[in-house]
Amino acid sequence: MTIQLNTDKNLTIHQEYEDKIKAAINDGLARFDDLITRLEVHFTDENGSKDGLEDKRCLLEARISGKEPFAVTNLGSTYDVALNGAISKLKSKLETIAGKLKTH
Repeated sequence: MTIQLNTDKNLTIHQEYEDKIKAAINDGLARFDDLITRLEVHFTDENGSKDGLEDKRCLLEARISGKEPFAVTNLGSTYDVALNGAISKLKSKLETIAGKLKTH
């Protein structure tokens, strides 16, 4: 699974944080590693440089061979919270897709 990170202008990802993000994704989605060909991670701050609650957004776009790409989004007070919520949502969606693929 190839993981590509994208951010808005309000966030710069350093190598240590990028490694932490990829480790969280690999741990959370290890079961679906053979199903996902590419995963794009998009981090944005909904309020820009202003403070706000639940203003960090993580969008995960999964690409599965032979299927249309799909995305899940989660908001959180930090990027880590937003990422973990998005991983949970993606895992649920992938379980549904994997179940449908298994029955066909």
